[in-house]
Amino acid sequence: MSKFLIVGLGNIGDEYAHTRHNIGFDIVASFVAKHGGKFKEDRLAYQAEVKWKGKIFVCVCPTTFMNLSGRAFKYWMDKEKIPVENTITVVDDLALPLDKIRVRKAGTHAGHNGLRDIQNILGTDMYPKIRFGIGSNFPKGRQADFVLGKWKPEEIPQVKLKIEKAVEIIESIASIGIDQTMTQYNNLVFSV
Repeated sequence: MSKFLIVGLGNIGDEYAHTRHNIGFDIVASFVAKHGGKFKEDRLAYQAEVKWKGKIFVCVCPTTFMNLSGRAFKYWMDKEKIPVENTITVVDDLALPLDKIRVRKAGTHAGHNGLRDIQNILGTDMYPKIRFGIGSNFPKGRQADFVLGKWKPEEIPQVKLKIEKAVEIIESIASIGIDQTMTQYNNLVFSV
């Protein structure tokens, strides 16, 4: 039975819940809920295990805060003996508009501190990612406020649609592989 590690990036604490920067947590939580799993607090992360179509998904939302996400990623990858190519990291991306999701087999951290830490700990950027576009509609010098801010009411329907699609993407990567998934989803525009 093949096994996957799904890592949603975000920050713990009520003040960060459902912010743009925590979209990784929201997507992994949606995936776990869809498949009847329950999170428990475990080493360096909230962790849930779900089974779907003969596959096991070890799902984690690190409790290390964003900038130290690599510790939780590496711990769970090693503990569960999951090869790096069977990991999927779900992350917010300022460089993508709100109507886009990008699936990548590899790629730099692009200034994202969570990805930077994972890359530093793994010693490579060769690990799969789902990049959830959050746009960059903020005044100069207000990036941190934007990223750590809540979605605008008018954005929520689109965000909910994209969360559903990101869950489908996780299932697709596990079913048909990342190459076909990239072909199928990377050029789509997600709008309501």
